[in-house]
Amino acid sequence: MNRLPLLVAAMIAAPALAQAPPPEAPSAGDVIPAFESLGIDGNPRKVDFPSGSDTVLLFFLSGCPHCHKMIPEWNRAYGRRPDGLAVVGVIMDQEPPGFWATMPVQFPVVRAPGRQFLRRINVNRAPLAVRVGEGGKIEDLILGEADPIRLGQLFKP
Repeated sequence: MNRLPLLVAAMIAAPALAQAPPPEAPSAGDVIPAFESLGIDGNPRKVDFPSGSDTVLLFFLSGCPHCHKMIPEWNRAYGRRPDGLAVVGVIMDQEPPGFWATMPVQFPVVRAPGRQFLRRINVNRAPLAVRVGEGGKIEDLILGEADPIRLGQLFKP
């Protein structure tokens, strides 16, 4: 029995059966669950999204040059944020010594609860800014660098 046709058919079907790569970022309408983590000060912190709340989550890496460009922009947006808008930075890696002195942040920062959590919410690239409404529902997001006008839309009242 000639198995060559079966082998060829399997090779043709293999790419179709392969898993699609994970999305680079979550999408509007996705839900980010409440999570617990440590602040960069070492204190435990719970990040949740209660009724009537709006939160902007800022995901970044200490070694990412695009994140380095966005942190000053995020600081300015944080300083202009409307009352009632919570802002939390989420650092996704272990920063090198002296990082906070050379890259000061004005917004509170927590450590990501782990790679599995980040994968589950489709955070696979940085910088990423996500506006989250009550219940953790994503309302808007910006993946990559953004100009101050677009950032202002995310930090809107």
